[in-house]
Amino acid sequence: MTSFDPKSISTARLHGYLLSAVAPRPIAFASTVDTNGNPNLSPFSYFNVFSSNPPILIFSPARRVRNNTTKHTLENARETKEVVINVVNYDIVQQMSLSSTEYAKDINEFDKSGLTMLESDVVKPFRVAESPVQFECRVNEIIELGTEGGAGNLIICEVLKFHIDDSVMDDNQIIVQEKLDLVARAGGSYYNRAKKGFFEIPKPLSTLGIGVDSMPNEIKNSMILTGNDLGMLGNIEVLPTKKEVEEFINNVSERYPNIKEMSHRQKHKIARNYLSYGDVNSAWKLLLS
Repeated sequence: MTSFDPKSISTARLHGYLLSAVAPRPIAFASTVDTNGNPNLSPFSYFNVFSSNPPILIFSPARRVRNNTTKHTLENARETKEVVINVVNYDIVQQMSLSSTEYAKDINEFDKSGLTMLESDVVKPFRVAESPVQFECRVNEIIELGTEGGAGNLIICEVLKFHIDDSVMDDNQIIVQEKLDLVARAGGSYYNRAKKGFFEIPKPLSTLGIGVDSMPNEIKNSMILTGNDLGMLGNIEVLPTKKEVEEFINNVSERYPNIKEMSHRQKHKIARNYLSYGDVNSAWKLLLS
């Protein structure tokens, strides 16, 4: 075996080893607001349940390794002492990934990811309506584990009220794990779908994806494209140019001879096929034709 002294390797490399070795990890999809009521939404995989009586969840927004700055979630939790922790299932994993983009403080990640803000009953932060389980929490304590890049900040949350979608429970109101279909985080670009195993999602663009809110209405309100499809489409820096779209249509006209007469619905079905292969560029060119 190869042995390592944590102090003898870079923080970035140590971070990578820890995330790959301690996996898969559940995801806390944390919703907060600042003192002015502006929403923020971000996922964290340093997360778990630590007590049932009282019901305590802990997640940790670590200081950024590259520049030692802190996350908006941590700042908001300090200010307001409230958070909603939403679980992540497969149906929203791409939108969750898009929301992890480092948008500016005044940008609403609910809008960018195309997820729905749902008012909470006892705290100010919004719930994620599409999440099958949502925990409204009071922040009891925040423990700083260090001051350098990579240092965690344990946000100790007490569950005040929680909500479970009826569709993931049986007749006795017991959660059915297969119906819940949770997703967990692993190292690099890997995720784990509880009932199917590992899969990959490219990391969000450091240059900022356009987000769902910037899409034409017929796309973001599509009856064909799923939330995951929209999440993939939102993780693109700029839309294809008119020239690029025209060249694409000419290249695929032999395969789809009636492409110029297709309805939105028909185009959306073909775009979904491109997205299933991770070809976001072609999907966009088709959708914009």
